[in-house]
Amino acid sequence: MNRVQQVLSRKGTNAVAVSPDTSVYEALKVMAEKNIGSVVIMQGDTFLGIVTERDYSRKVILQNKHSDTTLVSEIMTADLPRVSPEDTIDHCMGLMTSNNIRYLPVFDNDRLAGIISMSDVVKDTILTQQQTINHLNEYLYS
Repeated sequence: MNRVQQVLSRKGTNAVAVSPDTSVYEALKVMAEKNIGSVVIMQGDTFLGIVTERDYSRKVILQNKHSDTTLVSEIMTADLPRVSPEDTIDHCMGLMTSNNIRYLPVFDNDRLAGIISMSDVVKDTILTQQQTINHLNEYLYS
């Protein structure tokens, strides 16, 4: 059973972060430049939350706010479940499904170790299934 650490080893542990006083517009520019769907909100070494494209659409656009005057601290999601590098991908999938979220912060003790996305979970699941298929084919046809 694959663990979060294996996913972070493949994708890297560098989460793109902005400070809480960053405008939503600036955060969106960062997301576009990096081709990512979320940014982590950090105050120094302290994790505060995450802002996603979904947060933008629901908490800015649909609320008639302006992205250049709204701060990420006003729309960030701060109450996400946390996972550790030792947690299984199945556990992450369950958390994401039951909480209807697409991103989970990964903490090694109290230090942010990375972010795992639904896309990461799906890719890992597909990789695991392909490995199982390959092993079964080797067993059957060897």
